[in-house]
Amino acid sequence: MLIREIPGLRTEFVESLEAQGYSTLYPPQEEAVKSGILDGENLVLATPTASGKTLVAMIAAMRTIEKGGKVVYLAPLRALASEKYEEFKQTFSKILRKNDDPNSRIRVFISTGDFDSSGESLGNADIVVLTNERFDSILRHGVTWTDAVGLFITDEVHLVGDPHRGPTLEMILAKIIRYVPGSQILALSATISNTEDLAKWLNAKLIDTEWRPVKLVEGIYDYGALQFVDGDSRKIAQTNRGSALDVAIDAVRNDSGQALIFCETRKRAVAMAQKAGELIRTLLTFDESSKLRALALKIHSAGEETEVSRRLAEAVEGGSAFHHAGLDSRHRKIVEEAFKSRQIKILTSTPTLAAGVNLPARRVILSSLMRYDAEQGGQAPISVLEFKQMAGRAGRPRYDKIGEIVLLAGSGMNSEELVEHYIQGRPEPIRSQFAADGPLRSHLLGLIASQRGIREQDLYDFFQSTLFGSQYRPLTIKSKVKKSLMFLTDEQLILTRSKKFLATQFGKRVAYLYIDPQSAIIMRRGIRFAEKAKKHTLGLLHLITQAPDMMPKFRTREKDAAELDEILSSRESEFMVPVPERGDFSFFQEYDELLGDFRTVLALNSWINENPEQFLIEKYSVEPGDLHRMVDSADWLLYSLGELARLFGRVDLALETEELRERVRYGIKPELIELTKLEGIGRVRARSLFNAGYTSVEKLSQAPVEKLANIPKIGNSVAAQIKEQLN
Repeated sequence: MLIREIPGLRTEFVESLEAQGYSTLYPPQEEAVKSGILDGENLVLATPTASGKTLVAMIAAMRTIEKGGKVVYLAPLRALASEKYEEFKQTFSKILRKNDDPNSRIRVFISTGDFDSSGESLGNADIVVLTNERFDSILRHGVTWTDAVGLFITDEVHLVGDPHRGPTLEMILAKIIRYVPGSQILALSATISNTEDLAKWLNAKLIDTEWRPVKLVEGIYDYGALQFVDGDSRKIAQTNRGSALDVAIDAVRNDSGQALIFCETRKRAVAMAQKAGELIRTLLTFDESSKLRALALKIHSAGEETEVSRRLAEAVEGGSAFHHAGLDSRHRKIVEEAFKSRQIKILTSTPTLAAGVNLPARRVILSSLMRYDAEQGGQAPISVLEFKQMAGRAGRPRYDKIGEIVLLAGSGMNSEELVEHYIQGRPEPIRSQFAADGPLRSHLLGLIASQRGIREQDLYDFFQSTLFGSQYRPLTIKSKVKKSLMFLTDEQLILTRSKKFLATQFGKRVAYLYIDPQSAIIMRRGIRFAEKAKKHTLGLLHLITQAPDMMPKFRTREKDAAELDEILSSRESEFMVPVPERGDFSFFQEYDELLGDFRTVLALNSWINENPEQFLIEKYSVEPGDLHRMVDSADWLLYSLGELARLFGRVDLALETEELRERVRYGIKPELIELTKLEGIGRVRARSLFNAGYTSVEKLSQAPVEKLANIPKIGNSVAAQIKEQLN
């Protein structure tokens, strides 16, 4: 079926899609249309990656807007939300909201952070792209525009079974079902073994198919031969660089394709990318080499130069790259765009990419069937679902007729076992993660805080309507909810009045700040312990690293012991918790609880004292991507800590926290805070201005633009920008 043949679609919308290369519906897309997605039917669309789920979402969104409703698109990751925002903006932003209103076009908004903001202004949009957490915080604030939402699109809905992201996704879907009953749900999912459970829970029709626009061929590489399950085979030229690279370079050399190699660790991904670059260099044309050199220079100039960025630039110059969470976000974006434009021939990555942005390759290779599992504290085999997710990256629509996923024999399984377990295996069924106490009490508090009072039975009924409720016995649900209610009551986050549960002032503030109740309890304890008229810089950093919400955390190592002991002896007065003494019987347990993740504090303390990113890599093994995620997390937790300090009457502590938050955000000493408030002035430029004698905004306003331009790291354009802001 042609898109033009779908009844009722506006011409300008169809033309917008056709301009992007969409013309004919894939079989799952056509089935979605026939199943009633344009008539308001709920639908679970479970198909492989790149099978056209986004187009179905766009068509359904257009129909909803035509009917006068709003659309909410929910994504599990910020990067994925940004990608979908760009896609929807490109498709919809030039289309009129109504045929008879030539001055009003469809508005697409995005919001992925600032959980303490109600999000009321987002109601001015026709399409709102949100992370799951952001939408949950919006629901807690009780915005008025959710009743006008006609369509909720939830991406990667199979992540409802993920221990970290699952509870939030499950909660918002349960709230949509219960509190926005007239709305439509379009759930986009990978293929899992119990999609029927999902569809039944969401009262939705189900399309579950393995159809792909590019045929997937699975293969096993063993003893120099690549044997495909469909019977085809080929010999692979062997080098001394390893099996994974031999298989990857074969795709580049013989099929003019690209290869994606999944590695179990960051270190292996980096090493393999560098080896790949050495092999690819010999295959590049002069023009390709020139473009890659320009790309490498772009990496050098984006952000601080570190060993990570140098090694990335070196790999990119050879036509390869690595991609993992330790990369600076600017470098990650450069790599993603270069791979999409086919400049990068081989990309190595940790498994996290499989659930992130869409970067398909002709051939996908699993260099190992292991991955790092933080819960187990070591390596663990990947699941069948993870394997299927990785296989979903094989095959580039518009470039390839087939996509290949290759497993390497000898990594704990022989060829027959690999075929049976992974290739022929069914993905694991997803299970609700509300059985764990932490997520349940956090979302239970959020639910109570968003109500003016709710009876205990109503709480049981609500959780009975979740996936948790459909997979566990009512007695189990009641027991779990009751236990969480007791915890929240004991910690004075909720109270009962007239047989109804209400959030206390403390509980409501915690729910709106969107932090774990356990994090808030830790903060409250620290606020009460902190002495007045004292400095608490290190104690504030330590307090937020104690919070479950702090991510990532870095375990204290033996090599950190000397620095830790020196800090404990010289700055113990700054702490906001009692520091255990070595003579205590329970010393080792308390020490691990309080100081086990102290490398996080050391890294943050180093950052706010203006040490370069390379120093943090060498001293604390904290890579740029981890650093910036840690800074984002610390920024929000410090804001939350300051708000709770005000709530408990500690304005002095709140003011100290505000200053520290500015220092954490920019990685600066206190004297640079005023300068970094100027747009475009980060920590490096602020320090350069300060060292040149421009220690305040007032002094900058008196300086001639020519003089500012001569300061290192400033230049003409930044100097002009400074003067423009000050004027």
